[in-house]
Amino acid sequence: MLADKAFDCNWIIDELNERGAMICISQRPQRLEPVEIDLEVYKWRHPIENFFCKLKEFKRIAMRSDKTDDSFCAMIYAVAAIINGR
Repeated sequence: MLADKAFDCNWIIDELNERGAMICISQRPQRLEPVEIDLEVYKWRHPIENFFCKLKEFKRIAMRSDKTDDSFCAMIYAVAAIINGR
């Protein structure tokens, strides 16, 4: 799981450890026992967050104005293709 500081809590980390997931969560500075993370994997957060920022530039997606889940999903695919084509 690749996540930011909002997901840095012990119960989430314990649950993911039980499932055998690889955890890469940015940690709050006040954490008493820091958890080791793979910095190479953590570098992938930046392009992923940039993609979501570009995705939300499209008003129809940011406001979730589609009536059905299927049309919203189709719009995300269409906008992702537009972003990829730039």
